Order: sequence, then C-alpha cells, then structure tokens
Amino acid sequence: MQRAIELGRQARYWSAPNPPVGCVLVRDDQELGAGFTQPAGQAHAEVMALNAAGDATGATGYVTLEPCSHQGQTGPCVSALIDAGAARVVVAVEDPNPQVAGRGIAALRAAGIDVELGEGADQVEADLAGFLLRMRRGYGRITLKIAMSLDGRTAMASGESQWITGEDARADVQRLRAGSDLMVTGVGTVLADDCRLTLRADELPLDGDAKDRALAHPPARMVLDSKGRTPAGAQILEGGQATVVTAANVALGETVHTVELDADAEGRVDIGAWVQYLGEQAFNDIMVEAGPTLSGALLRGGWVDRLIIYQAPKLLGDDARAMAAMKFSALAEAPEFEINEVTRIGADLRIIAAPRG
Repeated sequence: MQRAIELGRQARYWSAPNPPVGCVLVRDDQELGAGFTQPAGQAHAEVMALNAAGDATGATGYVTLEPCSHQGQTGPCVSALIDAGAARVVVAVEDPNPQVAGRGIAALRAAGIDVELGEGADQVEADLAGFLLRMRRGYGRITLKIAMSLDGRTAMASGESQWITGEDARADVQRLRAGSDLMVTGVGTVLADDCRLTLRADELPLDGDAKDRALAHPPARMVLDSKGRTPAGAQILEGGQATVVTAANVALGETVHTVELDADAEGRVDIGAWVQYLGEQAFNDIMVEAGPTLSGALLRGGWVDRLIIYQAPKLLGDDARAMAAMKFSALAEAPEFEINEVTRIGADLRIIAAPRG
C-alpha cells in the first residue's frame, strides 16, 4: 500500500478533477504492474497497473481509493479488475463520490473478490483531502497562503512586498501552486503587484517527469473583483486563461472570461456564492494568495480549511500592512487554529495550521 500511496502522489500535478490515485498489483510477493491516474479522460490507476501487468490472474491489487463502478469518460475500474481475474483488492479509502460510495467494493465482493478496507487510510485521507472534501460537502479544500514578517505584516505601507521571504520559501510556494487546481487572488493584489500566479519553471522544485506533468497542467487562475477594476493589460489575464469574478455586470473585454455572482451587503462578491461556484467547477484544491481584504473575509467567514504561513525573520513596523483585515471586540471572537506543522524553509518558517474544531 505504501508503494501505491507513493505512486498516487505522482499524479497530484495532473489528475484533477479526478483524484490522484495509485495502484499496485502483486502475486506471490512479486510486483506485476503499477500505475497512477492519468489526466482527465485517460486511464485510471487500476487500468494503468493492469496494462503494465499483462496477466493479473489471482493477483492482489492495492489501490488508494475505492475503484470506480460507473461509466464516465473511461470505463469502470471494477469491471477491469474482475475481468482480469484479480483475487483480492486492498482499498485504503472508500470513495465518497455518490456515483461510487461503496458500490465498487460491493461489486468486487459480488464477483467473489476478497476486499479489505482501511490500510493506509490516514495517509490517503491527507493526500486526497481536496477531492474528498469536494465529494463530502460540495466544494474542495481552500488553502490560504500568506507570507509575513515576525510582526505579522505582509507589505510596507507603500505596498512594497517583494520579497519578504527568501528564495527557498518562494520555491516551496511554487510546489504548492503546482499541486493546486486553482489559484485565486483579489483585485487589490492585482492592482498593487500585477501578479501572474503562474508556475515558473526555473523556480519549481520538482524533478524530471513530475516537473513536466506540473508544467503541462498548470492551475487555473481567478480574480475576485467586485467592481471590475482589473486592468485590461493585467499580467494575470495574459493568455485568456484567467476568470474574473464580479458582483456587477461589467465589461472587461471580449477576451476576458467574466463570471457574475451575487453581492453581499457591502456590494462585494458573496463568498458563499463564490464557494458554491467553485464546487460547480469541480476544483479539488483551491489556493488563495491575496491581500488583507480577501484574506480577512475568508478567515472571518470560516472558509479557510488550511492556513499556510511563510514567516520571515524580519520586522516591518506598525505602519506596515496586516495579514488580514479583521477587527474583534473580544478575545473570544478570535478565530482559533491548530498548528499541524512548523518547518524551516531556508531562513524562513513554514507554519501549516487548520481551524480548531
């Protein structure tokens, strides 16, 4: 199963909206074939492993997610395993997709195949967090990434912010971007930094095939821009691959993909409507790199599933910009997080936290 998990991780840069799954076929303690999920519309992990094995009669299959039992862009993996003569299948996690949800396991058992469930479940739950969240609640994992100083500041009062953190931290952010399906920012960041939110090959800390897969399938990009202030020449719009989400009927040019959503009481894009839209677009992992306004709205509303902070050993002073625009009248109102990891990245710290409860 550990081998299957490692294979699944190789698919994380290109499998979306499908989950990055790994599969290994074994007989008499010998690996017959192995594979991981290919891009959407192509073979799933089980089929890749079966193709590599040739003859899988009597084999045991180790697969990180329950094999699919429905006809999508590809045929059901359950049928492929049954037709190949597999004798046993070990599944880490049951697929919560309503089209599967135990049906794959039931079909395997009905065909006389022994099925075991749960081995490696904790690792797979973490690796497939975005997909599993989308299937269970309707939208994927929202990660808020912030680069800040020791005193919690993200930019000077003038807006200068390049670069608070060092090269190693910025390279690590590139890796996180590569594993995301969608990059999101607010119009304030576009106006201040003219950001691209793209993958940069020279900074991406991946090797060989993994790097090729990531660059061939970069994340989509999105700007939350309630009043349509995104300049026509903004770098994030280059190539026509970005979506601008507005709360009003605005004209940004025929080449700009614009989506209009409901506004909140302040006339800004309603975050709840935006999250529903994300679910409809089948994004598993959404990464937000934004200024204090959008960051504060997400944190106040409880929309952040994972907070990743890169903290530099610098002090920017009390007139520098805060990480999030939030005001509370009592300590009890403050959002609480549980720190899951603290790692040194070059001269900086990477702190990964999740909402408490």
